[in-house]
Amino acid sequence: MPKASASKSSSKSAAAHKSNTHNKSKLPNGERFKLLSNAFLTLNKSFEKLPEFKNAVPGSKRLSDVITATAERLGDNYPYFHPLYAGQMLKPPHPVAQLAYALAMTINPNNHALDGGRATSAMEKEAVAQLAAMFGWTKFLGHLCSGGTMANLEALWVAGLSAPRKTILASSQSHYTHQRISKVLQLPFETIASDARGRIDLEILEKRLKRRGIGTVVVTMGTTATGSVDPLHEILALSTKYSFRIHADAAYGGYFTLLENLEPDTQKAFGAIGKADSIAIDPHKHGLQPYGCGCILFKDPGVGRWYKHDSPYTYFTSTALHLGEISLECSRPGAAAAALWATQKLLPLTKHGEFAQGLAKGRQAARALYKRLRADERFITTFPPELDIVIFALRAQSVSATSMISRRIFEAAARRDLHLALAELPIHFFHNLPPNMKRDHQTITCLRSVLMKPAHFDWLNQIWSRILASVSDVQNPKTGISRRRK
Repeated sequence: MPKASASKSSSKSAAAHKSNTHNKSKLPNGERFKLLSNAFLTLNKSFEKLPEFKNAVPGSKRLSDVITATAERLGDNYPYFHPLYAGQMLKPPHPVAQLAYALAMTINPNNHALDGGRATSAMEKEAVAQLAAMFGWTKFLGHLCSGGTMANLEALWVAGLSAPRKTILASSQSHYTHQRISKVLQLPFETIASDARGRIDLEILEKRLKRRGIGTVVVTMGTTATGSVDPLHEILALSTKYSFRIHADAAYGGYFTLLENLEPDTQKAFGAIGKADSIAIDPHKHGLQPYGCGCILFKDPGVGRWYKHDSPYTYFTSTALHLGEISLECSRPGAAAAALWATQKLLPLTKHGEFAQGLAKGRQAARALYKRLRADERFITTFPPELDIVIFALRAQSVSATSMISRRIFEAAARRDLHLALAELPIHFFHNLPPNMKRDHQTITCLRSVLMKPAHFDWLNQIWSRILASVSDVQNPKTGISRRRK
């Protein structure tokens, strides 16, 4: 199971908000607040016929002090919004998403039912339909949820009901929540080993399928650790032969279906995603949304039968199907739907559009960084990035020495305001290990960089120079690091 850690550095580097990089970065400015103020005026007009009332706000005299204290506490964060944060899957929400979310919060709609969020329920249905259309679906069942974990839970819940007592299969590089969810749902679960590129091993998968008893295969469209894409197009052929459901976990990689310059096998996999039985996608990853905003989609609207319930306290003022009847979660923030709807209205999910161009730029940054790493003999790397994740480490006398050095570079980079991540990956992922390198462990602690912001491409020289400087910071004769460089 891959492990990835957040960028935890010394207290000096952890106080990233005090760095020059952070101070020069612009967070929401006066122009955004002006837009929000004007939007509030427009929203208030919808309710101006109501009689005025005095809204007493408890603690209003201390409000300013508490908000200031809150801002001070929030300053103790890594600069997730900045291109020098290149560690975990953290992408700043688009300003339109931030503004729409804040605007909707003044109403505080609950998308459990039309009574709780009439406008935002309609906005959710429209936004979700646009996500489904991205995968070629016009007839489907789907809704927003808190994130990929909840989306995958609903997918496996439906899978278990559709194929009782049958086993769920997923790659050893799939997200760990699939195994955890299966335990919660009391579904049999097995992992299939991954190949040398981090994808599910098709030969091992078919051997397991021949023994029968498989209800669903989870196909990961972009693994969390390396961004590897399982060959969905080939797994579909196996599903025809062995008859099982396919759930596409596209929480991280789903939006890459908009790109047309992926590697051939990757392109074929995304081209087949519309043939899956269910799809999970996280707008709060590549979709420019605040946390948490996930989405689950089912190709067959008939799975709605599993959600049917009778409740004496559910809303009855509308006869139309409400979202609470097709989701396991009840209360859900309407503000999340408003933010997604506004973002997709501003940046439609179209090939070659502004949104797709942003994805392409992040991937371009990842491939450019990979090329620089490959050209420097001091580094070892995994396979080329399929999406926008780069994995690397330094050559050393042994696997354990390389792992130790990775942790040191991780800390040194953070002191230079470059925030990477760490991952623990199998040594067979690394194709250029020196023949004389001692294999004293089967996994390597390596450096991981998710270049998912378009600005990462523009900042690539800065990122690269800080990586090299961090290597110099930790180099000494005792580490066994090669100083040769092409």
